[in-house]
Amino acid sequence: MKTKMILIAFCMTIMFCMSACSGNTINSGDNQNAATEISVLENNETESLEENVMSEGTTMYQPTEKDESAEDEAIGGSSMTMKIGDTKVNVDWEDNQAVEALKDMAEDGDVTIQMSMYGGFEQVGSIGQSLPRDDKQTTTSSGDIVLYSGNQMVVFYGSNSWSYTRLGHISDKNTKEMTDLLSNGDVTITISIE
Repeated sequence: MKTKMILIAFCMTIMFCMSACSGNTINSGDNQNAATEISVLENNETESLEENVMSEGTTMYQPTEKDESAEDEAIGGSSMTMKIGDTKVNVDWEDNQAVEALKDMAEDGDVTIQMSMYGGFEQVGSIGQSLPRDDKQTTTSSGDIVLYSGNQMVVFYGSNSWSYTRLGHISDKNTKEMTDLLSNGDVTITISIE
């Protein structure tokens, strides 16, 4: 009886093992189809990941024929520079008709503007001709460059509220540095094309 029970248990174990293995039988054709299916799934996941990255606002850099800085683009491809006395300053120029007209003037030769202190917060000088205006009520801050009355350039080392056309902003000087440059008497501004 003991031997019969062992034999039955042994047979059942073998049958169980065989039935478990029969569901996992794969022939070589199935392997090839499975590999193709995995490859297709990986490609779809990669494309989906790239779409998600692109949709989240990340753009891939694609070189263009000609890379230009934003400043150069804003004034038509050439770089316009400004000096206060002998000090060159970095200016973030506006993208408007007044700046384009100023650039056109500078392409014919340096534009030199004799500035005068006014009000304890700005220097003002005649450009020598009228530029296109787009005056808006503005509160200025130190470093702002504006057009006043169409033919006057104003550079601020303080603040004022008036109707101006914005020309740009001096980005590499803080308030103290602007005050040091502009509050000690009249200055000369030179605008050039590089």
